[in-house]
Amino acid sequence: MPNLPCQLYLISPPAIDASFADTLAAALDAGPVAALQLRLKGLDEHAIAGLAEPLQRVCAEREVAFIVNDSIALAKRLGADGVHLGQSDGDPHDARVALGPSAQIGVTCHASRHLAMEAGEAGADYVAFGAFYSTTTKETEHRPEPDILSWWSALFELPCVAIGGITADNAAPLIEAGADFIAVCSAVWDHREGAAAGARAFENVLR
Repeated sequence: MPNLPCQLYLISPPAIDASFADTLAAALDAGPVAALQLRLKGLDEHAIAGLAEPLQRVCAEREVAFIVNDSIALAKRLGADGVHLGQSDGDPHDARVALGPSAQIGVTCHASRHLAMEAGEAGADYVAFGAFYSTTTKETEHRPEPDILSWWSALFELPCVAIGGITADNAAPLIEAGADFIAVCSAVWDHREGAAAGARAFENVLR
């Protein structure tokens, strides 16, 4: 994911069914989306793999990166475009060895400048900071200030992702601070007018 004007980095709902492929297609067609991270908790990898196949096709048809959350092994099994690693999910170097030179490898760095620099040194392709706002998607204990994005962008070329409770109404300070991507979940999938409207709502703030 090269440095471009800020784009959406969608994170899948915590639970999906076969109809989600159509919902995803509508969202990708409506907004400036760079990537989808498949994040399904509580399912074994075989079940996730079954749900992933149609979503990969939707992403590939639109040149949107398909990223697997947490599991290097699952990313390799699926031939995904990359993997997103939490601090306990493995090392970026190991992911690179397993997935190859073209894989997109991201690392959650919470509110830590030190962790972000370590991730960059280990070969990550992007770092993610957050949660910037309250979120119901997952439990969070770190709450960085937007200036961590400014600091990172001023010193490093590696892209950064802002994550955590981001909506079209509160995204602007993070984009202005230097976020290359804003990770969004509920604001798109739970939009009262549907996922396409949820993605489209970010158009003006991303310009």
